[in-house]
Amino acid sequence: MEIVNRGPNRAAIEALDIQPSDRILELGFGPGAAIETLAALAPLGKIRGIDQSPVMLDLARRRNMREIRAGHVVLKQGTFENLPLPDASIDKILAVNVVYFWDDAAPILEEMKRVLHPGGLVSIYATDVSAMRHWKFAGPETHRTFDRRALTDLLRDGGFDGDRIRIRNIRTTLSVRGLVATARK
Repeated sequence: MEIVNRGPNRAAIEALDIQPSDRILELGFGPGAAIETLAALAPLGKIRGIDQSPVMLDLARRRNMREIRAGHVVLKQGTFENLPLPDASIDKILAVNVVYFWDDAAPILEEMKRVLHPGGLVSIYATDVSAMRHWKFAGPETHRTFDRRALTDLLRDGGFDGDRIRIRNIRTTLSVRGLVATARK
């Protein structure tokens, strides 16, 4: 998973334009590679992460133990529909390769908007449907798929202003096209 997510993580993090004191939340942090990068980019900030998997929580905690002990990183197991954070407490949100599993995205997007401060930024990465349609493990019974329009519509339907949504096409490998969506509150 970490190797597959390396390119998407890099592109989605770059889109956030991390500043040293940013307060950042990652939804679905997996083994913690992006958390590690975010902590390095925002040494004066606070990095938080929520993941549904206890296995990923354990892996990410091990990987980021030093920053956790220092109070710089906080990782928790939980759902995205009920984020354990105060209103307007986050500057930037990262979500890489998790949007496929949001069967009902509205409550997740509402929570993201709730915890973002005014002007806060969200960066979501999704592999383009043109690549995913060839993957046997990624069918409609397991994954929602996205093209530019569908990802824009998801964010717009979730309450983000269409004028503040940007979608960028990227290539994660020679054969895989991806989408990095940013939306500003």
